[in-house]
Amino acid sequence: MEQRGRAVETLVNPIWAGRRVFLTGHTGFKGSWLALWLHAMGARVTGYSLPAPTEPSLFDAAGVAETLHHIAGDVRDAAHLASAVEKARPEVIFHLAAQPLVRLSYEDPAGTYATNVMGTVNLLEAARAVPGVKAVVSITSDKCYENREWPWPYRENDPMGGHDPYSSSKGCAELVVSAWRRSFFSGEGPLLASGRAGNVIGGGDWAADRLIPDLVRAFEAGAAPLIRSPHSVRPWQHVLEALRGYLMLAERLLAGERAFADGWNFGPAHEDAQPVQWIVNRMQARWGGTIPAERQSGAHPHEAGLLRLDCSRAHGMLGWKPALPLESALDWIVEWHKAVGEGADARAVTLGQIAAYARLCGDRAGLSAAA
Repeated sequence: MEQRGRAVETLVNPIWAGRRVFLTGHTGFKGSWLALWLHAMGARVTGYSLPAPTEPSLFDAAGVAETLHHIAGDVRDAAHLASAVEKARPEVIFHLAAQPLVRLSYEDPAGTYATNVMGTVNLLEAARAVPGVKAVVSITSDKCYENREWPWPYRENDPMGGHDPYSSSKGCAELVVSAWRRSFFSGEGPLLASGRAGNVIGGGDWAADRLIPDLVRAFEAGAAPLIRSPHSVRPWQHVLEALRGYLMLAERLLAGERAFADGWNFGPAHEDAQPVQWIVNRMQARWGGTIPAERQSGAHPHEAGLLRLDCSRAHGMLGWKPALPLESALDWIVEWHKAVGEGADARAVTLGQIAAYARLCGDRAGLSAAA
């Protein structure tokens, strides 16, 4: 508890202290990290989500429910969601609830669209019905773009699209956000922005069908890691990098800066967009694994082979830049899982990494928590 207290103390932030925040998807990997960070900065968070999607989960391991007002709910239930937002009376909304897996979207395309598209519609409708909402940040994905597998990175004004149902649903969600921004949020009322980041990695991710969790499970079991597409290149980045972008964006919206009510890319430095095999090799070396990875047999549904983001707009206008190199991010993941696996308190380890990251960012974080 002393370790937790020290981490919280270093993160208290006057911009967020006492701020009413409504967070959808707080039981997921990314949402749990954000919930803990917001709580550490002093925010009063209401979380709305389905139960944690994995067992184990960061939500349960770190006791995230103890840090906020937890509401069990589905963003597809428009009436329940609207009631929850009305009762919470938030000043800021972060919308992270989603069906986040490409391969699952092939198995359940209708459910993927219902959650990712209509869930976004429901959230935005709830937000515009509640007085006092000042800022809404809707999180989509780097996969929202029409991916042509070209070598140069995608900018925010490139066309939305998507080959698979998941990617397409995220492109659709971006179109929804754009339409609601122009139709309902262009005058009075909250400022609405979207954040596009993908392939976030970090400790406490136990999702199925994701590279890092699959590697950790294999290493812990002493088994050969199975990989599908060793040459596919992804914009890997630690989860805290993307979350810092969302927080910085929300702060600009809270300040009434309408120029930031738009879509934003948050991706790693160019050299940190690496192939799957590169990640496997370095994770294995850090963990101390000795069993070589194996190529997963059988047919697999289409997944993008190359994807990069152009984040120059976030660099220039928002002042956001990556602060944690990919090599270091992999170190942090191994350290997190080994510490928790040896009995360390998951919340304390997570808050410790948040505090270390805030110190690492310095003035670049744009958050007083980093002072």
